[in-house]
Amino acid sequence: MNILVIYPYIPFPIDRGTYQRVFHLLRALARDHTIDLLALSEKGERVEHREVFEQFCRNVTFVPFEHPQWPRLFPNRLMHPLPTTIRHWRLPEVAEAIRAKLALHSYDLVHVCDIVMAQYFLKEHRHIPLSVDRSRVDLQFQEEQQSRLPHGLKSSLLFQEQMWKLRRFEQLVAQRCAVQVVCGPDDETFIRTEVSLDVPVQVVTNGVDLDYFTPDAVNVARDEKPTVMFCGAMDYMPNTDALHWFFTEMHERLLVRIPDLRVLIVGKAPTPQVRAYAELPGVIVTGGVPDVRPYYRRAWAQIVPLRVGGGTRLKIPESMAVGTPVISTTIGAQGLNLQHGKDILLADKAESFVHQTARLLGDAVLRQNIEEHGMQTCRARFGWPGLGRQLSDFYRQSFNPAIFHHEHN
Repeated sequence: MNILVIYPYIPFPIDRGTYQRVFHLLRALARDHTIDLLALSEKGERVEHREVFEQFCRNVTFVPFEHPQWPRLFPNRLMHPLPTTIRHWRLPEVAEAIRAKLALHSYDLVHVCDIVMAQYFLKEHRHIPLSVDRSRVDLQFQEEQQSRLPHGLKSSLLFQEQMWKLRRFEQLVAQRCAVQVVCGPDDETFIRTEVSLDVPVQVVTNGVDLDYFTPDAVNVARDEKPTVMFCGAMDYMPNTDALHWFFTEMHERLLVRIPDLRVLIVGKAPTPQVRAYAELPGVIVTGGVPDVRPYYRRAWAQIVPLRVGGGTRLKIPESMAVGTPVISTTIGAQGLNLQHGKDILLADKAESFVHQTARLLGDAVLRQNIEEHGMQTCRARFGWPGLGRQLSDFYRQSFNPAIFHHEHN
């Protein structure tokens, strides 16, 4: 098949969780299909990595762009039918680049990442099957995010306006696309109940590079003192909210039970609030690091106290793959189908999260059991080649040119 892949960013270097998903799925698709890549480059950044993609794509096009200014509330925002988060990605240069691609080549399928790129196919190019890969379901994410933000009359009204428009846009995308690819069954359930009963949905969970994330990849020993880590982009609201919850409701309780506890906060672009945690005893904020694996190996466990979901967190299969047990909320581990007490420990309230963390840190046998079973689960289910083959086979079976055109004519 000839597939046009469109990304709202250049996913290399792979320094964000979403980039891991899109990069590895792209490379897997290219093993079985002919891929042309069109990716957006904000202010021309990351274009020096073209050769990385040219190794497995037939053609690579980077489109430099700058976001327009956020619209004024009235009349530009309130009177426009699209939500502002979608309009922010409505760019004439991108529309023209897509037209040029489609004029030059014939494609059996267009694969776009996230619904912000789907908007270019709602009125134009409707003859081409469209697949939308959802790193998260935007409607679900914004609903959960709003529940953790301060409320006021103006913010509540604007939220309702945004959500009404976003729900309508999600429905338009569902009507247009041939399939939506989501990270887990929770996302599929949300789409079925809140967006559309009819849109085809294919679940392809997030995974891990099993050649890179291995227990012996780095020669680093566990810290001598009990150490937990939290990994992720530290300017991302679900992560900052998770840390806020941990330090306001759990950290002191854990120190009572484990006085020599160490906490590693590992990830790029820490906000001032995140950097301030380093003032607490035993807490280290690293900022961005060239290699996260030594920190996984140092930690006795990874904590994932996420309260905002949508999608799947790659930090969990990464941690499991290198042999670092995980304590997570249910929403943090959604979509991975992991067994509590076997692959992972799960806790959704502060008190139980503290209990499970202290239990794991205090029981070497439990840590070893979860470590070993987690690695087995990763090897069996979360390798990118297998996940990519699953998506590739689905595309071949669903959008084979002869079969697709026969069934849809």
